[in-house]
Amino acid sequence: MFNSLKPIPADPILNLVVECRADPNPNKVDLGAGVYKDESGHTPIMAAVQAAQVQLQQQETTKTYVGPAGLASFNDSIAHLLLGNSHPALQDKRVACVQTPGGCGALNVAAHLIQRCHTEEKKAATVWVSTPTWANHIPLLSSCGLQLQEYPYYNYQSHTIDFDAMMETLASIAAGDVVLLHGCCHNPSGADLTREQWQSVASLLNEKGAIAFVDVAYQGLGDGLEEDAWGLRYLVEHCPEVIIASSCSKNFGLYRERVGAVLVAAQTSTAASNSQGQLLSIARGIYSMPPNYGAALVDIILNNPELTQQWQTELTQMRERIIGLRGCLVNKLQAAGAGSRFDYIQTEKGMFSFLGITPEQVLKLKNDHSVYMVNSSRISVAGLSNNNMDYIVESLMSVI
Repeated sequence: MFNSLKPIPADPILNLVVECRADPNPNKVDLGAGVYKDESGHTPIMAAVQAAQVQLQQQETTKTYVGPAGLASFNDSIAHLLLGNSHPALQDKRVACVQTPGGCGALNVAAHLIQRCHTEEKKAATVWVSTPTWANHIPLLSSCGLQLQEYPYYNYQSHTIDFDAMMETLASIAAGDVVLLHGCCHNPSGADLTREQWQSVASLLNEKGAIAFVDVAYQGLGDGLEEDAWGLRYLVEHCPEVIIASSCSKNFGLYRERVGAVLVAAQTSTAASNSQGQLLSIARGIYSMPPNYGAALVDIILNNPELTQQWQTELTQMRERIIGLRGCLVNKLQAAGAGSRFDYIQTEKGMFSFLGITPEQVLKLKNDHSVYMVNSSRISVAGLSNNNMDYIVESLMSVI
């Protein structure tokens, strides 16, 4: 049976991590891995998480299953974190929520739900994704049988959102189509919709009878917890149906714990209840029960005012560090003679931005300088530091 299998190329981002680790150059820099790093290049455990771990160890009394829905208080806390404490959808009990193994689990469960909604029509549901989008969106959604279409999003020449082209393409969507949007800190471009643009998208979706599917993986790392949720909350308030995939990997630093949630904001409480049942059925058929540990930590933090404040303070420090790194990189490139070529990096949000260089230049940076990034020239800004900034600028200027 297995002799018929063909080799699959290595994941380009994960393979970069392996290459960088094996590189003996003491000046090597990994700008490919999408994880937060501190000044020493280490991905730390947040102090609020460490405190929650102590509490969990003291209060946990069993290792029995948590059930397909996961931890109920975690689900409630995440729904309020995403939508705010007084959102009408929560007050009207129109939100279904299930804990998942990370944001990837949330996306996959949501994809199965979308396909189930189209089963009676006996055709694949269509999901529109931005060009570019996070690479793993494609396999996570298409593996469930969804038909994927693309809409223009990022203009690589101007380093801005090509909003006119985006809206022109989305004007052709059909009723029942699903449009995947990045809630904040667009991966991989770092270019986010303005509030006015969110409003325009909501109006178009309602006009076409299409459904918003919002991936929220970086809440708090763009402009702030509340600010980063504005577009999502607007959609849920003004559109009859919204699907949400949430991740705690980045803003809680719980990468290896795989903590996420999938939410459905429905038109009625009955539809939300039915959606909840379908989500549980899907989860049961894929992984049965989600892991508890990471979600329990998030639950402790969000339900302890002291730990919540500590976590928010740490998250603010992480966000401000990334913003500072963006500004420092732009200033040093200007001083090195790049002019205004890279100024856009300072206005983009979150972990990622494109350098706008060619694949050949990316390869030269890796081979000649041990500076690692994906071929698209997307960099993880958190991989920068005061220790490697000058070296990166010097290396980049040498290839451009």
